[in-house]
Amino acid sequence: MARQDRAIRTRRVILEAAASVFDEFGFDRATIAEILTRAGVTKGALYFHFPSKEDLALAVLHEQVLDIAVRPQAIKLQEFVDAGQILAYRLRHDAIQRGAARLAIEQSSNHLDRKQSMSAWSSFVEGLLKEAKARGEVMGSVDVRDTAELFVGAFAGLQMMSKAFTDQNDLSQRLTVFFEHTLPTIAVPAILAKLRVDPERGAQLDAELQRHAALEDEEHLAGAGPDLLDVAP
Repeated sequence: MARQDRAIRTRRVILEAAASVFDEFGFDRATIAEILTRAGVTKGALYFHFPSKEDLALAVLHEQVLDIAVRPQAIKLQEFVDAGQILAYRLRHDAIQRGAARLAIEQSSNHLDRKQSMSAWSSFVEGLLKEAKARGEVMGSVDVRDTAELFVGAFAGLQMMSKAFTDQNDLSQRLTVFFEHTLPTIAVPAILAKLRVDPERGAQLDAELQRHAALEDEEHLAGAGPDLLDVAP
């Protein structure tokens, strides 16, 4: 168990280091040597988890979707809004999100297949919208797949604008404006009036998620015994 947990932690360290390098240099200019330096691991450890730079990039893109979790809400459509605002907040503070964001929208490299990442995001959003529609929160005329793809595409555009103007610092505000213009065409009026789309929500929700994750980690360590605390170099 301890060895498995160390491997999981090592993999995460490598991913975060790679994401920071991809964010700074892009895919083509990123080097394994720089990733190794930032991760502080051996080449063997890196290649054990990721056989190539492309595998690393694809893992960062995949991790971006896995990292976005939202707390259950009484209104499912609120979870859709919350997922967007959490992502907008983390794009200013989280290495995985920033690295994946650059990889997803970078046009200079032809060596990376981004369709899987875009499809994963679209499927994630579509799932939220589909459940919201089943609950009667979304208008019957709304095509949830088209709406999910619209959101993912629009978010990528908002992200590029925010990066150019403020290095993502106004992304939450830009996303709020997007929601204010689009949600009236999606949500039934009774639900629309209850939705919270304020730009500060992402930071608040992220803090709650971090506290919850920390408590879970403490409970896991307390129940795992002393072997789990033996961290390998």
